[in-house]
Amino acid sequence: MRLISLSHVNDPATTAVYPGDPPFELETVATIDQDGFYLRLIRQGEHTGTHWGAPGHFNAGEPLADELDLEDLHLGVVKIDVREQCARDPDYAVTIADLERWEQAHGRIPDESMVVIWTGWDARWGTAAFANAGADGTLHHPGFGIETARWLVDTGRIGRRGGTGTDAFSPDVGADATYAVSRLIYRRHRISLEVLANLEALPAAGARILCGGQINRAGSGSPALIYGLLPRAPAEA
Repeated sequence: MRLISLSHVNDPATTAVYPGDPPFELETVATIDQDGFYLRLIRQGEHTGTHWGAPGHFNAGEPLADELDLEDLHLGVVKIDVREQCARDPDYAVTIADLERWEQAHGRIPDESMVVIWTGWDARWGTAAFANAGADGTLHHPGFGIETARWLVDTGRIGRRGGTGTDAFSPDVGADATYAVSRLIYRRHRISLEVLANLEALPAAGARILCGGQINRAGSGSPALIYGLLPRAPAEA
């Protein structure tokens, strides 16, 4: 297989921080000229930039970062292209019909998959249009409809060990202050991948994802290098 990166580079000049999260700061604490080595101090929340979230992020008693299995962070992945719908409506909630159209073209979503929506929000990275906040501070970005998330759970498509992914801030539509989709997805061993990048390079089906990042004791998740693992074409093998 070959690797692609699905992560943004963290940079205080461009990294969007979810409202209320700690600011992201990099401070140089040692230089080669003065100390013989180069080192920086990082200040950030566990969900800064591209990251994955653990079930305990929203549901008390569910696994936290250090309680997950390695298999929870290595999953088959499908990509649902909803850029056209999201370009028309920044508050678009992905529907069951969107997923059924994908299945008509690619077959049933395998059980316990990572289901990633490609909304086009990755192209907004580094600009105010990523948060897309209204005058009252409400965010406007796409996500999964709650009925769609429940369908993915109830039919086994994300099962006990699977999850949802997005190139926007969260699987919820930005205007949903109740985080209904997140609370549903983050149960059992399901995870959420958020603020993904480079989804153009991820095929609609047939790939896997591998989530890196540090494992903090009782962590709610981690900023991460999230990789797509793509099968090599016969000529590349």
